[in-house]
Amino acid sequence: MTPDPAVDSKELELVITRTFDAPRELVFRMWTEPEHLARWGGPRGLTFTIIKMDVRPGGAYRFNMKEVNGADRWSQGIYREIDPPNRLVFTTGWTDAEGNPTSPHTLLTLTFEEYEGKTKLTLHQTGFESGSSRDSHRQGYLSTLERLEAYLAAR
Repeated sequence: MTPDPAVDSKELELVITRTFDAPRELVFRMWTEPEHLARWGGPRGLTFTIIKMDVRPGGAYRFNMKEVNGADRWSQGIYREIDPPNRLVFTTGWTDAEGNPTSPHTLLTLTFEEYEGKTKLTLHQTGFESGSSRDSHRQGYLSTLERLEAYLAAR
């Protein structure tokens, strides 16, 4: 499915900003170290498993999120830019169990800014095929960021 040409591309972007009470080096590591990401990744109610995570430019990742009903959601992509602790850029998209794309890949850019001793995280995702896809991702990321906040607070 290709993006609807009648929709302004800005309408198909997702931007979420959240401030975490933790140093940005730590928040950055939460996204790039599998031992941490495995503990908070994915929305509430899903079991998150890292299949592969090669955090370097050109490196690939593959995650599985299992729903309570047993259904699997597979996600994979390629890391494009890693600039600790400032920025992380990667592609992301849904696949089937064999890794075949089931939706177009989007581009996710995370920026980590020092803000009054805390970390201001800005999540910017582009390339959605529809507003409903963007909105679904927004709900998933809001829940995921709540899990990250709880994980950081428990450290």
